[in-house]
Amino acid sequence: MSTTTAATGSRNLLKTIPGLLISAFFLWYTFRGISFDHILTLHAAHPAWLLGVLGFSVASCVLRCVRWSQMMPRGSRSVPDHFLACGRVLMTSLAANNILPLRIGDIMRVFTYANDLGASPSTILSTVIVEKLLDIFVLVLMFLSTVGRVATPRLRLIADISLAISAIGLLLLLVAARRLQAPIQRLFLRLPTNPKLAKIEHWITLALDATGRLGVTGSLLLLFQTALIWTCEGMIFVSAIALVGIPVDRVGPWLAASFANLSYLLPSSPGAIGPYELGVKTALISHGASVTQAAVLGLAIHAWMLISVTFAGGIIFLTHRIRIHNHKPLYVEIEQLPTELP
Repeated sequence: MSTTTAATGSRNLLKTIPGLLISAFFLWYTFRGISFDHILTLHAAHPAWLLGVLGFSVASCVLRCVRWSQMMPRGSRSVPDHFLACGRVLMTSLAANNILPLRIGDIMRVFTYANDLGASPSTILSTVIVEKLLDIFVLVLMFLSTVGRVATPRLRLIADISLAISAIGLLLLLVAARRLQAPIQRLFLRLPTNPKLAKIEHWITLALDATGRLGVTGSLLLLFQTALIWTCEGMIFVSAIALVGIPVDRVGPWLAASFANLSYLLPSSPGAIGPYELGVKTALISHGASVTQAAVLGLAIHAWMLISVTFAGGIIFLTHRIRIHNHKPLYVEIEQLPTELP
């Protein structure tokens, strides 16, 4: 291993330590006073709902693959099955994000698999940006529509303003992407030269370019598909709560789904371990669950989400490597990746 590679690895390790400490704190805060015996009390009160957990989990993953395959241009004839290629890359990146730090899964999607998809890294990055914007918008909308009685007036006002700004921004991005490209470029030309501003301009331009290629109809279809994806995610929570028989009202599962997934925005360990569990616990307690039930269920749901996606993505990744006879060690591929998205 070269000195440069060792130095880069050391810097990446230092970047991950704060996230691990944050996750450790959230786990301690969430599970203080809860013993291992409490975790063992979790059992399937209504086993039929296990089909709901399995079915909606599969549906969510398939819909994500469909959405991204429609966002990605069919730029190369060397990609025989566009949907399968996009689905394989997406599931691999999701699995990597769950176990590797610094969002390496997204970086792999942009750089490692560009040739597999017959697209440039900048094109792939543009779809990743739009994908994240769509997810955050729908999650914020779900959160605001369910947070109701547990939000303070000030928090509600801040959330409403945030939703209004994000809604206007997303609609402009979806409906007027092509018309906005030239004015945005002129605006940034008037601003002082700054590396961070240049990166922001680059990301905005990529997002506008991605939605501009899709057109208004295609962009609105993506928004509809995103709503379906997060409906499936919410139904996973509904099914899991019904499976273990926790007395929660109808709003609780949806607030838990939105609150828990928004926790990914906080810096923490891969998979948002800690913040996710606290999000579920906080949401379910406010809608009828006991402290122990809410915390243990949050742990169980998160474990299922991480294990199922990581297992599926890992199997897909290994199967593809065997099929193409790729014997290059994975750690070598990761070391050759950029340290962050451009």
